[in-house]
Amino acid sequence: MNRIPFAAASFATALTVLAGAACAQDDDYLQRMAREHAGDSPVAGAASGDSAVDDVTAESIAYWPDNAVEGYLARPSSSEVRGGILVIQEWWGLNDNIRTMARRLAAEGYLALAVDLYEGEVATNRDEARALVTAAMENADRLKDNLRAAHAWLAAAGAGSVGTIGWCFGGGWSLNAAIMLGGDLDAAVIYYGRVVTDDQLATIEAAVLGHFGSEDGGIPLEGVRAFEARMQDLGKEVTVHVYEGADHAFANPSGTRFDEAAATQAWHRTLKFFAVHLDG
Repeated sequence: MNRIPFAAASFATALTVLAGAACAQDDDYLQRMAREHAGDSPVAGAASGDSAVDDVTAESIAYWPDNAVEGYLARPSSSEVRGGILVIQEWWGLNDNIRTMARRLAAEGYLALAVDLYEGEVATNRDEARALVTAAMENADRLKDNLRAAHAWLAAAGAGSVGTIGWCFGGGWSLNAAIMLGGDLDAAVIYYGRVVTDDQLATIEAAVLGHFGSEDGGIPLEGVRAFEARMQDLGKEVTVHVYEGADHAFANPSGTRFDEAAATQAWHRTLKFFAVHLDG
């Protein structure tokens, strides 16, 4: 007679334990990110050398009109669109650096939609960024709905094949997008983003490309290699590059850890990856 209540209580206890473990992992992640970005602040216009691209138009668009969320859309002005790409912000938010990356992708022929996971907020220092990330992570379902809305917008715009790219906080959400979108996503690029190794990865059908720095204390290589091995065990298409001597945020020209050589090599690999998985 007591088995059912006991089972229910045990299940509830298990859920509580799992939730507590997840919160502990989130706290650890936030602490590591705060440590990695100590002394950093986004510098407006730091990536301006890449912003003057030819044959690109850009504008703010309401991709999630039901919630009045606007993103930044960059498109090739005259060339045929090769596919769509969701561009996902670093922990700073949708700032000048991310807009520049969207324009760079548009210059390569892609319809690039930079999403706004902070819904209008942008951080100017580490403490603001940590507060925004914390608030966002507390409502992960809304982040997922945000990305689903952006993906639907690109699909309705006739993008055809769709990929994702994200850096830091956005790198983790590039992987999350691959997990939740399954066969609706063709390619996902992760720049030093948070990875997982559990059964969530089984739903991924997109090809995945990861860029990580050997000196990144925020995203330890042990976890990266475990993610890579788990993906391979599941039969997923995954390629991981580790850049020796590079730190966290090595591809961000507005940060203190920018590594031009590693960033350039990673960008070339990213464009080749998208050409293979989005053009066809």
